Amino acid sequence: MCLVCERIEAIKNGTNPYFVKELKTGYAVIGDHQHFKGYTLFLYKRHNLELFELDLEERTLFMQEMSIVAEAASRAFGAQKMNYELLGNGDSHLHWHLFPRKDGDLGEYGRNGKGPVWWYPKEKFYDDGNRPTESELQAMRAALLTELNKL
Repeated sequence: MCLVCERIEAIKNGTNPYFVKELKTGYAVIGDHQHFKGYTLFLYKRHNLELFELDLEERTLFMQEMSIVAEAASRAFGAQKMNYELLGNGDSHLHWHLFPRKDGDLGEYGRNGKGPVWWYPKEKFYDDGNRPTESELQAMRAALLTELNKL
């Protein structure tokens, strides 16, 4: 079973603390690491590898819902700009990475504090110091859920 499928099983079992809301095509979850505050994922419900494998109606709905989750994350976490990634090279299961961005969030790793999220060193991004505390996670989940429910 892939990592994304395992996380979805944890959502279904009620054991995924990062879960925020179920939509028709996927699940909105807070990212495990929060260097980019409000980092959110949207996990497709079924194990598919490529967008083009979905029929047009399903693909359109998945893209619409991802956009809703991105808008909610932007509002909840005060983004100046949103970054979107759907890669699948590491975890081959359709899922979006949604990064609320703010000026200077790359620090010394950006050009004038700006640039793509992958310029930030992986070892710093995945540092355990970037994991939200339980109370931070609860607050983030509540903020994102509030905005999702408005949309």
